[in-house]
Amino acid sequence: MQLNNFKSVLDKYEVIFFDAFGVLKNYNGLIPGIEETFDYLNRTGKDFYVVTNDASRGPEQLAESYVRLGVDIVTPDKIISSGMLARDFLENKVRKGTVAYVGTEASAKYVETADLRTLSINDLDLDDVDHITALVFLDDEGFDWNTDLTKTLNLLRKRNIPVIVANTDKTYPASQNRLSIAVGALAKMIEDTIGRQFIRFGKPDPQMFIFAYQHIKDYPDVNKRDILMVGDTLHTDILGGNKFGLDTALVLSGNTQAQDAEVRIRSTGIIPTYICTSAVVE
Repeated sequence: MQLNNFKSVLDKYEVIFFDAFGVLKNYNGLIPGIEETFDYLNRTGKDFYVVTNDASRGPEQLAESYVRLGVDIVTPDKIISSGMLARDFLENKVRKGTVAYVGTEASAKYVETADLRTLSINDLDLDDVDHITALVFLDDEGFDWNTDLTKTLNLLRKRNIPVIVANTDKTYPASQNRLSIAVGALAKMIEDTIGRQFIRFGKPDPQMFIFAYQHIKDYPDVNKRDILMVGDTLHTDILGGNKFGLDTALVLSGNTQAQDAEVRIRSTGIIPTYICTSAVVE
């Protein structure tokens, strides 16, 4: 397996799409040395965006999380999350009523509008569900996995309403050697159990990349050949970037580890344009 120098790769592109977790930060904070990458992007004037499946908070709150880690270059306009697509869907297709949600109160605030209220699945009364107009899976925290997922199942047996999955990730690294179940896996379990098809937003769906592409500073004058997608997960970041026609760089600092990267690439057939140790400029 040939490894590429990330700085040499970076220099070939005008716009960079970064995944967040496993690429820019992890369970310990920022990826060590990633500040140098942000400095390099700033010095060279390259446009960049954080394209993430994180629907736990809005762009302002996600940007603030970088500020707390000592990075102020990741402003809200630089963040493109799957939650933004979920919010657009609710505003345009559901518009009013009460949306039940699986996740935290902070994530729910993000999808509220003047005409759209939110209600935690934890607070839902299954004997009073006629006012529920949609259900949205937002985050893997903020609810009782046993009681509230069972309640979610029964809500969907009672109400034929749209179900939105705002984060398609099935796992995320909880430590160097451990994974945790993400909300995308929980939604898939409920989906399979009741035999329904949910509406999903996030990588690898091309809609996520269309949305990101339309948000770049020089859209539509930037060609796809000038954009690089940097991610740590083959089935979301790399597959999604490949399907949208972008060059892709797989980094080995998150979900995909150096010792099994080649086997995973061969077994999945998902081939990145480049493979780099990390997204750190050296």
